[in-house]
Amino acid sequence: MSLDTITHAGLVLWGHPITWIEILGNVFGMASAVGGMRRRVWAWPVGIIGNVLLFVLFLGTGPQHVTLLGQVGRQVMFAVVSVYGWVRWSRSRGSGGAGVVPRLAGWRVRLVLLATAAVGVAALTPLFRALGSYEPVWADAWIFTGSVLATYAMARGWVEFWLIWIAVDAVGVPTLLHGGYYPSATLYLIYGGFVIWGFVVWLRVSRTESATGSASVPATAEAGR
Repeated sequence: MSLDTITHAGLVLWGHPITWIEILGNVFGMASAVGGMRRRVWAWPVGIIGNVLLFVLFLGTGPQHVTLLGQVGRQVMFAVVSVYGWVRWSRSRGSGGAGVVPRLAGWRVRLVLLATAAVGVAALTPLFRALGSYEPVWADAWIFTGSVLATYAMARGWVEFWLIWIAVDAVGVPTLLHGGYYPSATLYLIYGGFVIWGFVVWLRVSRTESATGSASVPATAEAGR
């Protein structure tokens, strides 16, 4: 079976081709997000599997033939940062199997994240445009930059990483719809509601841990078990 056959296999819904690679890549991505909300170490390797599938997809190998270099680079950086998060959470795993104790990053870190985001978008936009990325290129650059920052912040256990994801989703949904990646856009919409829930859960946990000084996992964070 050729690579072309694999990357084009899928369904046609309402006249739009949807490949199995895109579907499975996003299923693994959602599973990783659920694991991240629950602070489970397995969220990282599951996410890497999704990264590999979506890396192939966004190279333009599917029936859309739309190359999104920000999304391609995003999958590579996801995998790299995920290895870091996987190791970090494995080493700091506490009671109840939680891989990290959530905490607020503070204003100094927030300002650094904002500055990094601005520099990243400004630097990557002309680079992605020169490489032939899909317009609007600044959106592709932000999706890449924001995703890297959010994944790194998640590995560090900063509650604010959920807010970065909200900003990524706000740009990612219309960009993916415009490129014809409908399952991915749908996942982003679902993920938007999930991200708000995850932010509330992590914020509650961070406040509980701060008040008790304990590494135990409160019932609100474990409700999905």
